[in-house]
Amino acid sequence: MSLSLPADPPSARSLTGIVPQLLRSLNGPADWFPPARSAVLVLVDGLGRGNLAARAGHARFLMERLTKKDTARSTFPSTTATALTSLLTGVDAGIHGIVGYRGRVPGTSSAPNQLKGWETDRLDPLTWQRAEPLLQRESDAGRACFVVSKSVYRDSGFTRAIQRGATFVGAATPAERLATAADLAATHAGALVYVYLPELDTLGHAHGWESENWLRGLEDLDAELRRFENALHPGTGALVTADHGMVDVPAHRHVLLREGDALLDGVELVAGEPRLLQLYSEEGAADGVAARWREAEGSRSWVLTRAEAIAAGLYGPEVDAEVLPRIGDVLVAARGAVAYYDDRLSDKKPQRMVGQHGSLTDQERIVPLIRLGAFTTR
Repeated sequence: MSLSLPADPPSARSLTGIVPQLLRSLNGPADWFPPARSAVLVLVDGLGRGNLAARAGHARFLMERLTKKDTARSTFPSTTATALTSLLTGVDAGIHGIVGYRGRVPGTSSAPNQLKGWETDRLDPLTWQRAEPLLQRESDAGRACFVVSKSVYRDSGFTRAIQRGATFVGAATPAERLATAADLAATHAGALVYVYLPELDTLGHAHGWESENWLRGLEDLDAELRRFENALHPGTGALVTADHGMVDVPAHRHVLLREGDALLDGVELVAGEPRLLQLYSEEGAADGVAARWREAEGSRSWVLTRAEAIAAGLYGPEVDAEVLPRIGDVLVAARGAVAYYDDRLSDKKPQRMVGQHGSLTDQERIVPLIRLGAFTTR
């Protein structure tokens, strides 16, 4: 079938290319950035460019630094597990194998949480994520590499999968993390420092990005990043970006899949996430599943078979044979303000989530690239 998928903004960079470009800037001029003595990468979880622009009056510092060309496109799916893996390995999901929030272990009925389920689902961080982390490569070559994040993430499977090789520094608050990062970059020439700020994403999921809670979080973030730039050593370049944006989906826009639902005919396993379902079908049933979903949901979602998604390059130009069966046989990417839930599950807590992401819309996939410090030199 002919697919009509959204086109990325012409000036949008690939999230996957950011760290390689930052590393080049430490050795001289890069294509994207001027040279820098050290580099800090600040990842604000959940801050889409559309979200930021819509609340421009509450983020005056960030908007002062943001130009029309300062844009990146996140991964498909536009979800933290996939996006951060691509960011910190420099390769697409078709190679590293983290193809969504929940994805099937080939040959099993298990679809583990690929962000938080490494320990409970016994995923090996050294093999399930298939690419060498850039922080490990650079550290092995003698570069000082640091991860500054919440201490609770220090020993997680996901941290080991994508951030191993770096020195982990725990800090409780965004202000402490940013101050620590500025100090590390100043005292270690040639260093690459990665800072993770998940607070805004947490507020968005709980209350929605259009809520007062999220707005206050954005104002606090804006003030902290202003202080951070003022604290940077003159030779330090910093970049602020995100893994995805966010859309609000109220409860009355949930599509609940229940026992006996015709949309579940031929489906063995429902995985992915509410804005990007990955449906694993019974043998030979994929085309029928796709047809039923297109008829029922095609007006508000893109429905693709695995082959169509790969042909469209959504997982990158190459998908390794080992990664292929991890991808759903049928993918349902929400276009309208809807979210899909498997209501047969006893745990209804995910249905309380307001802010959502994962699909192909600009609101979810287009993120800012904001240059600070030495990177503001054009």
